Amino acid sequence: MLNIIWLGFFFIAFLTGLYRLFILGDMNIFNDITLATFTLSKTAFEISLGLTGVLCFWMGIMKIGEKSGFINHLTRFLNPLLKRLMPDIPDKHPALGAMVMNLSANMLGLDNAATPLGIKAMQHLQTINPLKDTASNAQILFLVINTSAVTLFPLTIFTYRAQMGAADPTDVFIPILIATYASTMAGLIAVASIQRIKLYEPVVLCYLAAFSTVIGLILFYSSSLDQASMQQQSSLASNFIIFSLIIVFMSGAIKQRINVYDAFIDGAKEGFQTAVMIIPYLVAMLVAIGVFRASGALEITLDYARSLLIHYSLDSQFLDALPTALIKPLSGSGARAMMIDTMQTHGADSFAGRLASIVQGSTETTFYVLAVYFGAVGIKKARHAVACGLFADLIGIITAICIGYVFFA
Repeated sequence: MLNIIWLGFFFIAFLTGLYRLFILGDMNIFNDITLATFTLSKTAFEISLGLTGVLCFWMGIMKIGEKSGFINHLTRFLNPLLKRLMPDIPDKHPALGAMVMNLSANMLGLDNAATPLGIKAMQHLQTINPLKDTASNAQILFLVINTSAVTLFPLTIFTYRAQMGAADPTDVFIPILIATYASTMAGLIAVASIQRIKLYEPVVLCYLAAFSTVIGLILFYSSSLDQASMQQQSSLASNFIIFSLIIVFMSGAIKQRINVYDAFIDGAKEGFQTAVMIIPYLVAMLVAIGVFRASGALEITLDYARSLLIHYSLDSQFLDALPTALIKPLSGSGARAMMIDTMQTHGADSFAGRLASIVQGSTETTFYVLAVYFGAVGIKKARHAVACGLFADLIGIITAICIGYVFFA
């Protein structure tokens, strides 16, 4: 699947380039496409380099948490659910703790912390994977849930909206939460249907109901706060929780008479090795995405969609925010740039500006996460991971558009 998608980006870019050269007379198109290969290769390396310090630190902290035994205690609450969703994982396997930490970081909007924790989880899952070049069922489910994970505090989006002059930067909070929750459930249901996971079991239903209740309570409480209070309390909660975990890990290790510094160094060494390992995978994916964008294929698709909607007298307001939706599964930085460009062009408080913000927070960057996580363990055959991840993205984007119309149209 990855092979087809990767080749598809290049061939579509080439065909689009031929169209723009011979039909539209764009003499610089192949210069732009070729330049994109150099630019994105450099960008991919810079991203990997930027991740090195973060990976070293957080994998070091994870090693402390593992040796102190705290992560094992942390995963006990979720063990009944994870055992039913991922029956191939043995009891008390370290992958369970790493997955719990990763998902928790995602929910708090801590992207820098979530990535190394997710890679660590994928590495643990790889130790029980019988086919080392092929994604296992557990790895696929973890990846799909990760790429569509609920983000309770989308602080980055609030910050960009404030910088762009939004009167109330947090007015998209509830729509984002609804959209990202829908994408998570869609991803879970998609994987469960293929892997024949029984979501209707009482234990699974109880956990899903509990999570839904928690999200409902957060929505209820957050809706009662003003803009400044919501931002302040969200930021305080996120950062307090993550730093408290660091202190708890260290305290537990001291109590167990473990050399905390040595444990951290051992984990940090693994983080450095992982950062080096993901470089070729990241280069391959980002260059393919770059030539696809540089060819103008995305622009042509949007123009055609706009003409079609106008022809049938359908509302086309959402198309101004659609570039963010189309780029989001491919490139997080690209989608962020599209969101900012939409707010600059139409206004942060316009329908398009708000919808682009909701779309940006509705899903993760599927292909980036796939390239980094699977690349870190050398997986080349993704099986149904891409299809299920993109399905979750699609549901998240559709929900974001519908919720955008309900709240802001």
